[in-house]
Amino acid sequence: MDVNIKQLDLPGVYIIEPACFKDLRGFFLETFHQQKYEAAGIDRTFVQDNQSHSKKGVLRGLHYQLKHPQGKLIYAVTGAIFDVAVGIRAGSPTFGKWTGAELSADNKRQIYVPEGFAHGFVVLSESADVIYKCTDLYAPGDEYGILWSDTEIGINWPVETPILSPKDLENPRLKEIPQKYLPGSPMD
Repeated sequence: MDVNIKQLDLPGVYIIEPACFKDLRGFFLETFHQQKYEAAGIDRTFVQDNQSHSKKGVLRGLHYQLKHPQGKLIYAVTGAIFDVAVGIRAGSPTFGKWTGAELSADNKRQIYVPEGFAHGFVVLSESADVIYKCTDLYAPGDEYGILWSDTEIGINWPVETPILSPKDLENPRLKEIPQKYLPGSPMD
């Protein structure tokens, strides 16, 4: 089975298009194959899987972890989302830059967001179920966020008034975050 994996415009962020085999019964695809992903540059061990269910217009993010950073492999099993990665490694040439892609149950695309990036998504369909594999375990108290609408980052979200958690409404702009609360080693 072939899988199409290509790096996006931010080094380390990949879009993955698994081969999907359809017939009268439905379809089959591999959602992860360690050797194939490693061969393409995603050489990480995943230790935790998460699932979220959200309704249309819900925006989750932009989130990151500092002491227990998580690389994430994200895909939608129902519905459609617009998924975003933002470079936040201090000193990196990609600091404050973003990339995004639509992931859906129909297109079966995945995105890999490595450690050192903030991550978020907004639901485009009536609802969406999103799975993401993580390279580190969730660590309460090691959660950080950036304001989804930070104008200096300039994410072109496909919604004007998303539904946000109270916590995400209070996230600071990237320039307001002290450097000690940002990942410090550029990977690119």
